[in-house]
Amino acid sequence: MDDANKKFRKELKSGTVSLVLLSILRRADKPMYGYEIMKNIDSGSESEPRMSQGALYPVLRSLEKGGLLESEVEPSVAGPPRRYYRITRKGREILMDWTATWKETRDFVDTMLKGNDDV
Repeated sequence: MDDANKKFRKELKSGTVSLVLLSILRRADKPMYGYEIMKNIDSGSESEPRMSQGALYPVLRSLEKGGLLESEVEPSVAGPPRRYYRITRKGREILMDWTATWKETRDFVDTMLKGNDDV
C-alpha cells in the first residue's frame, strides 16, 4: 500500500475510534475492560482488526480525561488487575452529537462519491 493510502486510512480511523468506543460502551450492560472492548470491535469486522490494543488505551484515557468515560480498577483472579470503563452522562450526550455529525458527514461523502463508481 502506498503512503497516500496509509495516511488516508490512518486519518479516517483516528477520526472514528472515539465514536466507536463510546457506542460500544453505551450498549454494554456492564463496565468493560480493554480486551473485552477489543473483542467487540473485532467481532464487527470481517477483515483485519480495525485497531491494535496499543492504540485503544490512549483513546480510552483521553475519553476518560474529557469526562466521557469513568473507570475503576478491579483485581483479577487470572492475572493483573483490570481497568473497567463505563460511559458517563456527558459521554452519552456527546455520543448523540457525534452520531448526528457522523451521519451528516457520511451522507455528504456518499453524495459526493456518487458517479465515481467507475473510478
